[in-house]
Amino acid sequence: MRELNVDQVTAAVAQLSIEACRYLGEDVRALLEQARAEEKSAFGCFILEQILKNLEVAAKEQLPICQDTGMTVVFLEVGQDLHLTGGDLTMAVNEGVRRGYQEGYLRKSVLTPLSRINTNDNTPAVIHTKIVPGDRLKITVAPKGAGSENMSRVKMLQPADGIAGVKQFVLETVTAAGGCACPPLIVGVGIGGTMEKAALLAKEALLRPAGSSHSDPAVANLEKELRVLINKTGLGPQGLGGKVTALAVHIQTYPTHIAALPVAVNLQCHVARHRSLLL
Repeated sequence: MRELNVDQVTAAVAQLSIEACRYLGEDVRALLEQARAEEKSAFGCFILEQILKNLEVAAKEQLPICQDTGMTVVFLEVGQDLHLTGGDLTMAVNEGVRRGYQEGYLRKSVLTPLSRINTNDNTPAVIHTKIVPGDRLKITVAPKGAGSENMSRVKMLQPADGIAGVKQFVLETVTAAGGCACPPLIVGVGIGGTMEKAALLAKEALLRPAGSSHSDPAVANLEKELRVLINKTGLGPQGLGGKVTALAVHIQTYPTHIAALPVAVNLQCHVARHRSLLL
């Protein structure tokens, strides 16, 4: 049984919170550069140039990529042979968020939903914990801005709606979002399970390497088809017209009830931030 003090968790979460808000992954950057090469609209090309320039300035000046530094979503994969010592894991994660947002001078956007009173430290985080084999702890910090999150949707389709219904719902969601979700997007789609499982699948889909394909060829083909259909909408960068509305579509599936077909669409703006560390 391996032991790990939760102080290390706090330090890791603080570090990841800062890094995720300042640096965009090379996988997403590569898709943005590809989009710039493919975009036909002059104004769309200009927007993509500004997005790429913004990434360079943020890294050089050690500033957030976006002013909306998000609500902190933390994914924990805890090895079943790992013994966490020194305190409560949830408290350790939230302390890491608190330190990271304070030390990194990141905007604190979290408040109570009804009174709208700010918690002043961007806590609590939204924490998803999974028990996995081994004795390590993988931490992924994914700050999620409200612009794209607000335009995300869950729908309980009828099984008879089938794949056509799934396509229609995804396209309706992207079209209704327009420029509010700050395209070009990575579109996370969760299909199956229950209502809450579909939503979690859609969010987890956004953690895959940007532009990667699902291991199931049928699902991979659906991802490609949806990306083509989304890019035919003409919404374009920032919703101001153009060829590239979606950088990628990522689908995650899970078995569901015979009477159900839950589908969730979690939209992710071009600032697709997440950072991981293995302890």
